[in-house]
Amino acid sequence: MINRLVLTLFIAISFSALAQNPEWETIPPDYIRTVNFKGSSSEFSGTPIIRLGERLTLEFDDIIGDEEDYYYVIDYYNFDWTPTTISKNEYLEGFDNVRLVTYENSFNALQLYSHYTLQIPNEDTKRIEKSGNYMLKIYNDSKELMFSRKFIVYENLATVKAQVKRMRDQEFINTKQSVHFSISSDQLLIKNPDIALKTLVIQNNDLNTAISNLRPQYNIGNEYVYRYDTESSFWASNEFLNFDNKDVRAATINIKRIEKRDIYHNFLYTDGMRAFEPYTYYPDINGSYRVRTLQGRDEDIEAEYVWMHFSLQCYEDLNGGQLHIYGNFNNYILDDTTKLTYNKERGVYENERLFKQGFYNYKYILLNPDGSINPGFISGNFDKTENEYTVLAYYRDIGGRFDRVIGIGSANSVNITN
Repeated sequence: MINRLVLTLFIAISFSALAQNPEWETIPPDYIRTVNFKGSSSEFSGTPIIRLGERLTLEFDDIIGDEEDYYYVIDYYNFDWTPTTISKNEYLEGFDNVRLVTYENSFNALQLYSHYTLQIPNEDTKRIEKSGNYMLKIYNDSKELMFSRKFIVYENLATVKAQVKRMRDQEFINTKQSVHFSISSDQLLIKNPDIALKTLVIQNNDLNTAISNLRPQYNIGNEYVYRYDTESSFWASNEFLNFDNKDVRAATINIKRIEKRDIYHNFLYTDGMRAFEPYTYYPDINGSYRVRTLQGRDEDIEAEYVWMHFSLQCYEDLNGGQLHIYGNFNNYILDDTTKLTYNKERGVYENERLFKQGFYNYKYILLNPDGSINPGFISGNFDKTENEYTVLAYYRDIGGRFDRVIGIGSANSVNITN
């Protein structure tokens, strides 16, 4: 009896030791700015979702400007972002842990910075061999992790069809959007789909709000159908606001005032709550940004860094929550640089944050005390809002040791139907 109890405890401890938590991205320090991460077929920065064999590009600025040495490492993960058990030479041809050798110093800019560029594949990292979830990690010369960014590699082994639908629940029909989709493959025999087939649905390239691991409701032959209502729904939110300071010395439609101190300061017009106003179509780029300047030819090293001043008029009770500016300019991260504080003298919430010159989308969101976010507290939620949705299909063979991404589909709410 005692031996059996000891054996049971040993097995329980062993399984507990093997259990792993998902890995989160590491936020860069304050002196690492404008992390631009994208694939060769993508126009804007974000979490790259690339086809197997496509090129990745990472760019960032070190505003200390002392030509620090940085190194990159690529790690492979399961669907749930726990580390995989396969070895590096199984998913990578060549090697990593290599120094970034391509960098330039800023030119004719008030803020000194060094601009770093990394492309994969390259002479050292020749090829990514498998589809799935990856993390690119950047270390300094002291082997300290500076920041990390996720990216996803897919294969075209399955067809993913997606549509955006209005909610059937009357309570949310005007405020949420639901994504219906199906997955089929002529190249794979998908067995036990409830376990082997996993899904990820992403709104506007924001992994923070992604919906994961829905199970197929039924199948028609080899096509697996997902027609959920609530389970695959997103708050529709509102179109993103924007500013454009490509001409750092001139006010624009959204920039009220400019000051030149140590560097330029741009003051935006005060924004108001849109939650109680009628929906108005306002073209955006779904939260993304693009660095650009009119004062130089090479935006990578000639664009200025500018302190952008935000102000928001809000009379609603926050119930212990915090207001933040939100967008892909920092990979949808909420931290002290995005938090708004209340100015009693002016009666508005304010924030000042350092941005590299360019065109940026942003919105205001409420961070609740429990850590959840309310995207429509300031902006409102409207079913007519234009949002881009991406659906990824993951598959692990019976006895397999890793999760492949076998297909990708997309849909836009411009084409929303009942």
